[in-house]
Amino acid sequence: MNQYTFSSKHRNVLLGAIIIGIISMVLTWMGDDANHTRFWTNFLHNSVFFTMISLMAAFFIAACITAYAGWHTTFKRVWEAYSMFLIVGLSLMAFLGLGVYMHWHHLYHWAVESDVANDAILKGKSSFLNKNWYFFGTLICGGAWFFIASKLRNLSISEDESGDSSYSHHKSMKVYAAIFLPIVGFTSAAMLWQWIMSIDAHWYSTMFAWYSTASAFVSMIALTIILIIFLKSNGYYPQVNENHIHDLGKFLFAISVFWTYLWFSQFMLIWYANIGEETIYFKERYNNYSYLFYGNIIINFVVPFLVLIRNDVKRKFGSVSFMAGVILVGHWIDYFLMIKPGALINAQHSAHGASHGDHGHGAEEGAAHSTEQAHAVVHSADTTHAVSETVAHAGDTTHAASHAVAHSTDTMHAAATHVAEAAHTAGHATDAHAAHASSTFVEGFTVPGLLEIGTFIGFLGLFFYVALTVLSKSALVPKNDPYLDESLHHQV
Repeated sequence: MNQYTFSSKHRNVLLGAIIIGIISMVLTWMGDDANHTRFWTNFLHNSVFFTMISLMAAFFIAACITAYAGWHTTFKRVWEAYSMFLIVGLSLMAFLGLGVYMHWHHLYHWAVESDVANDAILKGKSSFLNKNWYFFGTLICGGAWFFIASKLRNLSISEDESGDSSYSHHKSMKVYAAIFLPIVGFTSAAMLWQWIMSIDAHWYSTMFAWYSTASAFVSMIALTIILIIFLKSNGYYPQVNENHIHDLGKFLFAISVFWTYLWFSQFMLIWYANIGEETIYFKERYNNYSYLFYGNIIINFVVPFLVLIRNDVKRKFGSVSFMAGVILVGHWIDYFLMIKPGALINAQHSAHGASHGDHGHGAEEGAAHSTEQAHAVVHSADTTHAVSETVAHAGDTTHAASHAVAHSTDTMHAAATHVAEAAHTAGHATDAHAAHASSTFVEGFTVPGLLEIGTFIGFLGLFFYVALTVLSKSALVPKNDPYLDESLHHQV
């Protein structure tokens, strides 16, 4: 059978998965905090994860076309179908961008204008980290991705419909593929910085885009293996044999190792440099999310390495499909760990600022921010008076400080004392608040809960629903592709 029929049975299963996702998101919203942090982080987590999987499918098609590769031709329509999810992903990410404009969520510290004004680091990044770049950058970059991905698919289909097995259509595809590769290379990094890395707005890593892209790429390979083996079990793709699955298994193994190399390189270099603004990212994760931090390495490297290193395992449909499922879930957890810790800190910062006003509002961001807030105290008579009263009525240690202030005739010395006390008090209050919340179990943040799993099932169902709908609209095997014969006789 060379034409996939989207049966009512398969359609109902996927619709059921989507309904599970919707129910999970509704329940998340109903039981959430005032800013609905858990809901929005789940929405961002799954939207970015599946959008990047879709982009990686389009990217791999373009890479194969540019490299004159033909081994994938028999099942390339699966990747074309995956790439068409980009329009859905673009809509989801644009909705998040609209949320930044409308202040529907507080995922990003840089989206709070008052915080940016009092934070030297955020102010320095404001030309890139701002609501306009986030929203319009998403529309422009995501629109370019979908436009070229759709052109590649349309040319592939028209090649079949025209009955032309010459290179005329393929030459046009090579042009679009050559244009697409550098566009993806630059813009995907920029979007990942905006969508994920900017959640931890004071942190920066030059390897982050490579790392998160590798995670999405291996997830795309895993989903490809799962769908192809599912289709074969239903009588489709008889042309796809163990040699094709073996090649996909090699990518599954190789990119898992490459991802681990990037993970180690990013962690080792930041640990070795020991710069506070960088190390805090990992310190937060291995101190307060240790199960996920170390489990991430086990599920995404140790297990795939030990299982897939054997050549015969990559030829066994059952074994390789099981490992594909494990790796897919593992890298979904990897994205969870990229997003949730920073988003929780931002939510705590937002809640603390709302309940305590602007005083000490940015202390949790570090010593520089605390100092700026403290300088503001010097110019505030009311705040200075409040700090003096606090110091004057404190215990033995603070009494000594109060005594020194009271008998000092140097006004600047008194002001400096008030500044130090204000920064110290604000910093301790915010650090204690953040440490308490981070070190204790927070539902939906410390580890994925049932609602997170339900949301993942819903997005996975949506992804497959879109892909299978697209897949049913054209022949499964492109009969006029000039590299088809190479793929049909592919042996390893």
